[in-house]
Amino acid sequence: MESTNFLAFLSEFGGPILTLLGAALAALMAGMGSARGVAIVGEAAAGLVSEDPEKFSKSLILQVVPGTQGFYGFITALIVLSRIGLLTGNLVPLSLYQGFMFLMACLPVAFVQYFSAIQQGKTAAAGIQILAKKPEKFFNGVIYAVVVETYAVIALITSILMIVNITL
Repeated sequence: MESTNFLAFLSEFGGPILTLLGAALAALMAGMGSARGVAIVGEAAAGLVSEDPEKFSKSLILQVVPGTQGFYGFITALIVLSRIGLLTGNLVPLSLYQGFMFLMACLPVAFVQYFSAIQQGKTAAAGIQILAKKPEKFFNGVIYAVVVETYAVIALITSILMIVNITL
């Protein structure tokens, strides 16, 4: 009897629940990764700026770079919420299959943004060391950090292509 109730619940609400889970994972995991990446660079930059306050603006550039992944997750979540009509108040009825497709489409952003933001933070922190020792080579550190971004962008594009091609 209870399994019948659960299946009925899953059939009626499973689509929207899985879709919202995907959007939440995209925003949460990307945001958590960016927060960690930005913190890693901030810790390294604080040490540098305490010794040489003139390097604050350049170190801030390196600190901002791992924050982009959080925006990618946020953008993905907004696209999903827009597609299902949640932002306008006209929620589209979603099948369990459609909800599962939205969840799967959000996973590239959720996982890649989380890991790439942390790795980018570590790379940008190494760039802080370049800034400390050879300030004239500062942009080499920026380039190293930006290269990590490539994989975050690939994951964003993958998720968006999957999301916009889900038939409603």
